[in-house]
Amino acid sequence: MLVGITYDLRSEYLAKGYSEEEVAEFDSPRTVEGIEQALLAAGHQAERIGSLPSLVGRLAQGERWDLVFNIAEGLGLYGREAQVPALLEYYGVPYTFADPLTLCLTLHKGMAKRVVRDLGLATPDFAVVTDPREAAEVDLPYPLFVKPVAEGTGRGIGAASKVKVPEELTRACAELIGRYRQPVLVETYLPGREFTVGIVGTGAKARVIGVMEVTLRAGADQDAYTWRNKEECDDLVRYRRVKGSLAGQAGELALAAWRGLGCRDAGRVDLRCDAQGLPSFLEVNPLAGLHPEHSDLPILCSLVDYPYQKLIERIVASAWERAQENARPQTGHAAGHC
Repeated sequence: MLVGITYDLRSEYLAKGYSEEEVAEFDSPRTVEGIEQALLAAGHQAERIGSLPSLVGRLAQGERWDLVFNIAEGLGLYGREAQVPALLEYYGVPYTFADPLTLCLTLHKGMAKRVVRDLGLATPDFAVVTDPREAAEVDLPYPLFVKPVAEGTGRGIGAASKVKVPEELTRACAELIGRYRQPVLVETYLPGREFTVGIVGTGAKARVIGVMEVTLRAGADQDAYTWRNKEECDDLVRYRRVKGSLAGQAGELALAAWRGLGCRDAGRVDLRCDAQGLPSFLEVNPLAGLHPEHSDLPILCSLVDYPYQKLIERIVASAWERAQENARPQTGHAAGHC
């Protein structure tokens, strides 16, 4: 197949004046190279497209691909990850990973947790604060954990995220709302172990490939997997494969959330254990980082002997199978008849 690759490079946005934190979710050339090499090794043709403006221009000029391998994070707020998929859907070009609905839903952590809670799955009690004055109305037991409702890669998470008294909550909410121009998610703080669960596949065919524990070394920001910890993970973070009954519980919860939220092809579900040691859903990443050496999903794959090449091939196979299903003629009643 001819597979196009859509992405946002950190270097391009840094050159435009964006800060290091603002481009934290964007990719390095190594990620694009890794995907490209894996596609070529699988026998496909690979063509770099780049970010949304490049895709717009090339589609308008009549260019098409059999499939687009999309890792573009986009710009904006709740709709940023959905921009490339929505455009590709308009032009009828198949693509990897989740559709616009799921990408918008899961980017808003509060909305995602409402769906997960409605599915009957464990997730910390929470509130969404849109104005600092609303912090006084939060009726949850302390300590609490505070973070922007629609950021990734640990943005907005730091030492002040764990709050112990109402004054700290109000201050943290005011700071985050002012800085990130979006609501804040306030959750009951879970003191237990933190896991990320790797999943491949879609719907009934989705499978857990492994459970990884994230622990913090000396010198790391404590109590949370912060942006700094992620950026300096080689020195600050220890990753360990988890097996046994706890891994089974974590995998079962993650898979149910993955399917319930409509995620596709491959990604991660982040969990944390409560005081009783039971895992709870924190958030899902349906557009997980794919840097071969430094992103959480490939790190997890390396721990469970799931090669990066196999991961990329499985993503493409899952997306292509969906494209073939969607291309089949639909049977049933004629249009306009019930």
